[in-house]
Amino acid sequence: MRLLFITQKVDKDDPVLGVYHGWIEALAKKAERISVICLYRGRVELPSNVQVYSLGKESGEGRLKYLLNFYKYLWRLRDAYDRVLVHMNSEYMILAGFWWKISGKKPILWYNHPMGNWKARVAIALADRVLHTSPFAFSARYKKARQMPVGIDTGVFRKIPGINPESRSILYLGRLSPIKYVDTLIDAAFLLDARGVDFALTVAGEPGKESELVYADSLKKRAEPLIKKDKVIFKGAVPNHQASELYNSHAIYVNMTPAGSFDKTIIEAMASESLVVASNKVITDALPAILLFREKDANDLARALDVALKFSDEERQKIGIRLREYVVGRHDLKTLVNRLVEVLK
Repeated sequence: MRLLFITQKVDKDDPVLGVYHGWIEALAKKAERISVICLYRGRVELPSNVQVYSLGKESGEGRLKYLLNFYKYLWRLRDAYDRVLVHMNSEYMILAGFWWKISGKKPILWYNHPMGNWKARVAIALADRVLHTSPFAFSARYKKARQMPVGIDTGVFRKIPGINPESRSILYLGRLSPIKYVDTLIDAAFLLDARGVDFALTVAGEPGKESELVYADSLKKRAEPLIKKDKVIFKGAVPNHQASELYNSHAIYVNMTPAGSFDKTIIEAMASESLVVASNKVITDALPAILLFREKDANDLARALDVALKFSDEERQKIGIRLREYVVGRHDLKTLVNRLVEVLK
């Protein structure tokens, strides 16, 4: 298999997208060659059969230059690949999907957003297959859709011996973005504090784009009374390959992402044997019902966190072991790569 993989960013140190560096590394074991076109190239440590071509965002290039570089690489690499996987960014499928189809490249689109606009519809129409992880994703409604594992490296995300988290510690790890509903978590933290619940919440992450800066600042301002009480700490972004230590150093991981997406951090936390509190309906068969809460409902989130904080260390460990077994059985990176190879062939 000779693959063209198109993605937003290839950077091992990126706190959110660094996981896809691992995807490429794993896919390289199954492919003769992988050519990667990305918008941004950061730190890359990939096998010799992988070549990464950046459109130039890290150098400050503009949109016109991105477009010219994209078509330049497509022409240069036209005989170097037989299959195409466009990861999340539907624009690239719109720009080249028709040409790939008539060239016999069989383009595949990975689209896991909960919402879809005209760009998504056109991209899906041009794709031979569309892949998603959440059954509630926009793309899941199409006949050509295939549900896939999340793809977590369970060798990296695991229980680390010697790290014993405080039973009152709670972690949120992810982008500070309105679509992540971190404000619901801050509201729940105020409710817990008002009820006299002992807890320490770490919010780890940064806004992913400029439009999210105002939201991130508003979160910190809203949480100031709890920050002064040492109940809430805002921590910066953490490289994905270091996230396992953060999961292991907290007793509870909380995620507010709605069901239309399947946030990979939920699966990373489960693989690390963390006690998970979430609202995502995708994992109702994995989590105890008392640890699930209604989407965007701060009162119900506070209730679920209060329940989780009362678990004994032994109870948390038992649930954590079961959650890891769920991930290993359904969402391991090796399982994803094997499924991807089947679809691409």
